[in-house]
Amino acid sequence: MKRDVLTLDAASAGEVELDESIFGVEARADILHRVVRWQLAKRQAGTHSTKGRSEMSYSTKKIYRQKGTGGARHGSRGAPIFRGGGTYKGPVSRSHAHELPKKVRALGLKMALSSKLASDKLIVIDTAALEDGKTKSLNAHLSKLGLRKALFIEGAEVDAGFARAAQNIENVDVLPSAGANVYDILRRDTLVVTRAGLEALTARLSGAAA
Repeated sequence: MKRDVLTLDAASAGEVELDESIFGVEARADILHRVVRWQLAKRQAGTHSTKGRSEMSYSTKKIYRQKGTGGARHGSRGAPIFRGGGTYKGPVSRSHAHELPKKVRALGLKMALSSKLASDKLIVIDTAALEDGKTKSLNAHLSKLGLRKALFIEGAEVDAGFARAAQNIENVDVLPSAGANVYDILRRDTLVVTRAGLEALTARLSGAAA
């Protein structure tokens, strides 16, 4: 399937062929959901932690005698029942990451790309480069392209001037092709891919399919 290529000024820059095995996949919500969950789980720090009874810094001496006090029996000031005591079954530091097969991850990325093409939210541009690196210049280009919430995917490296200009624009992200992922593609309205980015994505996902 063919797709028109534009410049940053929204002028025509020819056509490009899209691989149907990558951009023509029917999207499934369950696959996309699994991949997004896998991504977000890996991002969690997992540093939440509370002290248990055995970690409290209290004397191990029995706090008062067993019988004759008229109160309940207690042995440790660090018990969860007391204020300042340890937490019962509290959170501990751990990793939230879980396994997901590579084939499922690759399929999820294909589905995310295909969904953008199917909804006509995929734009292919010739190149994403700004010599002056100014936000004002990039805003002018975005207005010509009619973009507000967009993800730009470049080739192996992102142009430094373009990345610097995009830093100050809300809802606009720039990623190299190696960083393309399902979550970032779905969270932005429009996906903008350069020629170099398209070639890199095709090579990456064709290798995954093989």
